[in-house]
Amino acid sequence: MRFARFGVPGSETPVVESEGRHFDLSSVTPTIDPAFFATHAADDFAAVRAALAEGTLPAFDASGQRRGAPLDRPGKIVCIGVNYSDHAAESNLAVPTEPVVFMKDPSTIVGPDDEVLIPLNSTKTDWEIELGVVIGQTARYLASPDDADAVIAGYVVSHDVSEREFQLERGGQWDKGKSCETFNPLGPVLVTRDEVGDPQNLRLRLSVNGVERQDGSTADMIFGIRHIVWYLSQFMVLRPGDLINTGTPAGVALGIEGTPYLRAGDVVELSIDGLGEMTNKFADASATSPASAPASPTTLEGAAR
Repeated sequence: MRFARFGVPGSETPVVESEGRHFDLSSVTPTIDPAFFATHAADDFAAVRAALAEGTLPAFDASGQRRGAPLDRPGKIVCIGVNYSDHAAESNLAVPTEPVVFMKDPSTIVGPDDEVLIPLNSTKTDWEIELGVVIGQTARYLASPDDADAVIAGYVVSHDVSEREFQLERGGQWDKGKSCETFNPLGPVLVTRDEVGDPQNLRLRLSVNGVERQDGSTADMIFGIRHIVWYLSQFMVLRPGDLINTGTPAGVALGIEGTPYLRAGDVVELSIDGLGEMTNKFADASATSPASAPASPTTLEGAAR
């Protein structure tokens, strides 16, 4: 199955795609969030499958609608750095002997076509296409990488936008170069594990203003997806709806001498085999909140009341 969300930020309609058509999931769940996965992923989304088979879900017209991020407000975003050997080489970084782990603010998630803001005082905003892994069941001290598949709900295209000066030149942890507002466009769909086939054989592509910058394969990961999920479970509890960004292949601005970093007006296009495409236009940040910014949980709760 393929899950998506359509509509204005903070009020998206949850949708499931089946045989090229969209169906409204509102009768099953108010959104595609950690609670949805905690309730439905353990039995392979049986309620959704049954509703589709019985024809009880109303058709949804997605034409002209904004595409929201298919995952709403994950509990955490865990990122793996330097996970492709070609990216390590271009960045003059040693190939790690264990996964490099850092966290990213979950509120950075925006839709697959939403505007991305270049932070104030930024001169090195960079692109990174990544395969996103969405957790479906709690993973705590998994015995081996072979146990990882059972806790994975599905996969998604993730854009791990990074500010390299903030990340690497300003001291401290990487998080502050990764957690600027709008820095994680996601989508357009979340594809369940059973439909993806081999996640270690997916092609990732990214272009900037029509010029191809990244063309890699998940086959070239230093640490594979199963290893990453198992490894992380030894240090933290992975919960339903958590997102893991699994690293980026070569071709980022940081690694190519003379390649300009992103500026206002630049357009970045991304795709992963079987997971869809997204396009992000970049703009300068200001003191005003972006129109595409999702509402905070507090705002949403207030609106509900």
